[in-house]
Amino acid sequence: MRQTFAFMLLVLLTSCEYFNAKKVSPETILNEELQSFNWEDVDEYPIFSQCESLSGKQEKKQCFIEVLTGHIFEHLQDEIFVITQDVGDTIDLKLQISEKGVISLLESRVDSLTLQEIPGINDLLHESLESLPEIFPAIKRGQQVTTEFKLPIVIHVE
Repeated sequence: MRQTFAFMLLVLLTSCEYFNAKKVSPETILNEELQSFNWEDVDEYPIFSQCESLSGKQEKKQCFIEVLTGHIFEHLQDEIFVITQDVGDTIDLKLQISEKGVISLLESRVDSLTLQEIPGINDLLHESLESLPEIFPAIKRGQQVTTEFKLPIVIHVE
């Protein structure tokens, strides 16, 4: 009986290491979370008020792009261009929408012929973006976040 009691006491004392909780630093938890975080995707894309009634994430994204490109096209169509050559170009716009819903043009890649024929095209693009209706920013994990994206604009002037 004593031997059994001594054996049980020995097992109990050596197994106390099982009950020790390992401490994990907040930095370790943060690093693990950041590695599993998908930085390329948001929970909700930026939207205009007329796109809010749509239900799907992709539908809202498509509506946002359609409203944005439509607004830019309308603004450019109101302008009168005097050109010497036909212009057919795709302008790549790099846009940023801040966490406050402010849109800004970071970069525009315009062909040299287009710049020669329509020298104020960059100013017109800036003006069209400034006159956009209110934009609601993208949402990631319940927080409003800044997003960037590229938007191709096809210009065809005869």
